[in-house]
Amino acid sequence: MKSTNRKPNGQHDLGVPNLLNLSATATIELAAVGADAEKTLPRFRMVAYTGGPMRIAGWRYPVVLDLAGLAVPSQSRPIRFGHDPLSGVGHTDAIRIEDGQLVATGMVSRDTSAAREIVVSAKNGFPWQASVGAGVEEFEFIKENQKVVVNGQSLSGPLNVVRKATLGEISFVDLGADGRTSATIAATNPAGDAIVNNPDPANDTQGAGPSSTQVTNPGADTQPTAETVRAQALAETNRIVAIRRVCGGRHAEIESRAIQENWDATRCELEILRADRPRTPAIRTSDKAVTATVLEAACVLTAKLGQAEEMYEPQTLDLASRRFRGGIGLQELLLEAAWANGYIGRNFRDHREVLRFAFGRGIEAGFSTIDIGGILSNVANKFLLDGFFSVERTWRNICAVRNVSDFKTVTSYRLIGKDQYEQVAPGGELKHGTLGDEKYENRADTYGLVLSIDRRDIINDDLNAITTVPRKLGRGSGLKINDVFWTIFMANSAFFTSGRNNYLTGTATALGIDGLTAGEVAFMDQVDSDGKPIGIMPAIMLVPTALSAIGSQLFKSLELRDNTSSAKYPITNPHQGKFRVEVSRYLGNSKYTGNSNKAWYLLAEPTDLPVIEVAFLNGQEAPTIETADADFNVLGVQMRGYHDFGVALQDYRGGVKAKGEA
Repeated sequence: MKSTNRKPNGQHDLGVPNLLNLSATATIELAAVGADAEKTLPRFRMVAYTGGPMRIAGWRYPVVLDLAGLAVPSQSRPIRFGHDPLSGVGHTDAIRIEDGQLVATGMVSRDTSAAREIVVSAKNGFPWQASVGAGVEEFEFIKENQKVVVNGQSLSGPLNVVRKATLGEISFVDLGADGRTSATIAATNPAGDAIVNNPDPANDTQGAGPSSTQVTNPGADTQPTAETVRAQALAETNRIVAIRRVCGGRHAEIESRAIQENWDATRCELEILRADRPRTPAIRTSDKAVTATVLEAACVLTAKLGQAEEMYEPQTLDLASRRFRGGIGLQELLLEAAWANGYIGRNFRDHREVLRFAFGRGIEAGFSTIDIGGILSNVANKFLLDGFFSVERTWRNICAVRNVSDFKTVTSYRLIGKDQYEQVAPGGELKHGTLGDEKYENRADTYGLVLSIDRRDIINDDLNAITTVPRKLGRGSGLKINDVFWTIFMANSAFFTSGRNNYLTGTATALGIDGLTAGEVAFMDQVDSDGKPIGIMPAIMLVPTALSAIGSQLFKSLELRDNTSSAKYPITNPHQGKFRVEVSRYLGNSKYTGNSNKAWYLLAEPTDLPVIEVAFLNGQEAPTIETADADFNVLGVQMRGYHDFGVALQDYRGGVKAKGEA
């Protein structure tokens, strides 16, 4: 049975994935009494579920079935062996809840090898247990350290509470998940003499103990009556009608086989489901349970991207891990989207048609429920960011960031002249400052790249294609913004000059206590256009990789000592803890104009007085990735990544450059 989850209390709608099988120890009675034909059948009594939490295969956390929300369609439900529709045992005639437990009674009414094994094994004393098959409609996840009262029991999370479910069938099993109940097996012979070889379960608190049963099932060896023949004919007619109703005229071969081989409607329905969906996953799931979010989570889990727990709700991860236990492949991802959008094919053989439906262009795609383009874009974006942030980001720590709304040049002005506050005269009139000639410009441009997941990746079912490609796009964006930023920053011969008093040269400027002192003095002596101190303190020491060690020493060490023989005593470090050290491998790279392994910089905090600014269109600091079905001349799926940004030098007073050598 399949159903759709409805999350209460505003929680996410996930669609519940499976036919829940809750196993428990069973109390079974087999009896044959009376002369009536029906009552000669062996009877059973099951404590099918005791109401507590159980470890269920495929569920990450324990599961509790709330018996208050269990719907029982009828008192007559099928009894099977091991939940196998082909191994019928009998049916129930009464199902009820007693003291927070699910109890069922009925008879072994099927003439199958499974039914005979149940009876014979019970005679031999085998302690059968029971398992409930229920279609889940709604469940609630109880987080760690939270408590909930279910079936009269107070339970602690993490666990899943199935709030609404519909009872499907009950099965005999040889081992249940709940061992808190023992089995009492009793049989009565036709004469009415009771034979009981097992203690009262109420006195067996350990849930253990062997049992033996003598079962007598007398069958009168007589000719059937006319009434019996008519009843059998009616039953056969009803069976055929039920089979034809299930097949609906669409599965003639299955219908013919079902009638010929004496199948019941349940088995016929199962065979139709198998025929329609040959790629049935390990856990029985409704199509509606597979949402776009679940597919995204399955991709992230399969690719083993870190921090999945922070990206998705626990219920989504639980459902994705159960629905796609071995991980999801690229073909399976596309098929799930195609099926949701009306595709009726059974496999990926016609991959063009699968792609057509997956991207919502099928004939029946008007009711499209899953947007594969959106899924691919969302998944790809996570790996794009993973690639983007894997590249050096020193630039982000030394620049100001501007938000622009278009690609036009933007201009910033500095207040000069009357930029100090004036005393307010009586009457409260404030004087105006003036915008001077000092201005700084910036403009965003677009940088981008298109990569494709080609037909070979899809045929090879390579999920890495939708993780590797966006990682490359993200890394490419990170490298590009570094390239643009450092090209502009390092080509600064006209920005840092002796005439502006922000450029120091000579051997005394080598990075050390003396050189850093000279740089600090030069920075603090900077003046504005009125010749007055700018009032900004240096905060950042920017160095190439070759100066990383000495930069860290100057920032962290209380004392320093050089390596000459005359330096017998350490020197107190006056700059300890003053300037945050930022290291960039670009500063010493020979491919960039202005590179040096000895030059270093003292910079103000970019929020106070930036020497360089990066403008992002609409404040989007990370690149964007979009996914679409490829053009006609390309077999596959295309991904394009683009990033809108601009870089420009700003106020030269915000920094001092030291050459570090003569």
